[in-house]
Amino acid sequence: MKARKYTIAVLQLNLNNTPENNLEKCKKWVRDAAAQGAEVISLPELYSSHYFCQDEDVDNFKYAEPLYDISFTAFSALAKELGVVIIVPFFEKRMSGIYHNSAYIIDTDGSEAGLYRKMHIPDDPHFYEKFYFTPGDLGFKTIKTKKANLGTLICWDQWYPEAARLTALQGAEVLFYPTAIGWHPQEKVQYGVNQHGAWMNVMKGHAVANGVYVAAANRIGLEKYVPDTNGIEFWGQSFICGPQGEILAQASVDQEEILMAEIDLDLQENVRQNWPFFRDRRIDFYGEITKRALD
Repeated sequence: MKARKYTIAVLQLNLNNTPENNLEKCKKWVRDAAAQGAEVISLPELYSSHYFCQDEDVDNFKYAEPLYDISFTAFSALAKELGVVIIVPFFEKRMSGIYHNSAYIIDTDGSEAGLYRKMHIPDDPHFYEKFYFTPGDLGFKTIKTKKANLGTLICWDQWYPEAARLTALQGAEVLFYPTAIGWHPQEKVQYGVNQHGAWMNVMKGHAVANGVYVAAANRIGLEKYVPDTNGIEFWGQSFICGPQGEILAQASVDQEEILMAEIDLDLQENVRQNWPFFRDRRIDFYGEITKRALD
């Protein structure tokens, strides 16, 4: 029977390096997290390279890999060796001309427990993801592993309550958000506090509204590789919160860290019993939520 308590970890890392170096680095950090007792471990979004979406350049498609290639082989073996679940976000080449921002969920025996393809794709200054990624077509789903029932959404999915709700309704105990988000350095003073606060608050709201744990794994560091730009300063501050939005662990702005917290399913059940938001949903009146706008 699955344990009523287990430990999760998110890795906050600087990934401004080559795929080969990032792979070895991430494997080391996964090992360290497992040695500290983590049973489910998440890497940040697009772990294998710098955040290449700062410009639109076909040369960046070289960072994509087909399913079950280098990333899966490496982390499958590691998950089996360590007996842990690993969430591995990667740049997927589905076929020529179709690419996804995806994540493997690899179980403790090294098998693929699930695959998620990012559903919401942004197109903002220096976050030009629509150039690279086809929107996901696998939907929102809870993945059952030997350690946990978990949902994996990715970065821009963070802002959408529908994604969190549909994943939680399928039994997710934790929503993981592998992330690559930061400030435009020239805007940080004026907008930085509000931008970071909104990011954190919306995910804490998902935790409360759905009675789930939420874990966000972000990058750190200034990634400045496009000429005549200021780059992106990734703001770190990865965090794990409980089903009432309470912060269980939070990382720094600029340090690489292993962030860990205990998931207590009895506490989660108690919260849902006392705050029965699922019970009181008026599903008979929500039909129009599927419309783009109510003109």
